[in-house]
Amino acid sequence: MNSVISIANLSKTYESGFQALNNVSLEIENGEIIALLGPNGAGKTTLISIVCGIVNASAGMVTVNGHDIVRDYRQARASIGLVPQELHTETFETVWNTLAFSRGLFGKAPDSEHLEKVLRSLSLWDKKDNKIMTLSGGMKRRVMIGKALAHEPDILFLDEPTAGVDVELRKDMWQVVRELRESGVTIILTTHYIEEAEEMADRIGIINKGEIILVEEKQALMQKLGEKRLILHLGQPLEAIPEALEPFKLSLKDGGFNLVYTYDVQQDSSDITSLLDAIDKAGIQFRDLETMQNSLESIFVNLVKK
Repeated sequence: MNSVISIANLSKTYESGFQALNNVSLEIENGEIIALLGPNGAGKTTLISIVCGIVNASAGMVTVNGHDIVRDYRQARASIGLVPQELHTETFETVWNTLAFSRGLFGKAPDSEHLEKVLRSLSLWDKKDNKIMTLSGGMKRRVMIGKALAHEPDILFLDEPTAGVDVELRKDMWQVVRELRESGVTIILTTHYIEEAEEMADRIGIINKGEIILVEEKQALMQKLGEKRLILHLGQPLEAIPEALEPFKLSLKDGGFNLVYTYDVQQDSSDITSLLDAIDKAGIQFRDLETMQNSLESIFVNLVKK
């Protein structure tokens, strides 16, 4: 894939002295969904704001579709749609006029067919003549996405797109995002909902204290950094782990009824065979077993702690 956004050695220090970004470099590929995860104050919104031309960088360079965001800001900005965290809409304006006005701001000729397509994809067509003030919070957020798509950008930034949206509507919006990606739009989202990144993203970027900790394919990240647990549900509780099993570093849970073995996903499976043989020799009987793998949430928490 080709990079549609190239970020090189980007830093931002505010007048207060707070360094929001520190030497960030990132390549965003055409047609992907990349999720930026990080705690509050990690620098996610600052990074997006610089790429979108809202905040000036202290150092570094960003290009969008080959256009420098400072020298060629008009061309760069025309490729980008932004859905910010906060809802910024004219409450007394209609949904249709809001999108039409946003399209006109980018010098695009009126195109009712495109606006209808956008509104239908967001399940807003029947609300096109409603004033923004009459809509629910979830609908207003959909209008924000519609505004961002009105000028036909090929890159869409979603800054906390489902904040304050109920679970059902959140899943509907995930589907909208997938359909946008299928239509060729590159999507960069920041989120506090780790399940959102786990559900949608092709790649995960983790940012903390203004620095990119890592950027990795989602599945590769979970395989590389995840742990698995083999849980043996015992027929009779154990008071202590037998000495013969100590090399396996097992733990007892749930009053001695569960024997837990934690291992790396890339670990040789022969270790598990050896463990089961040792358990059999120790005369321990189990009625069931299950395996569990670390979630993206636990991987994220561990990385941020480190």
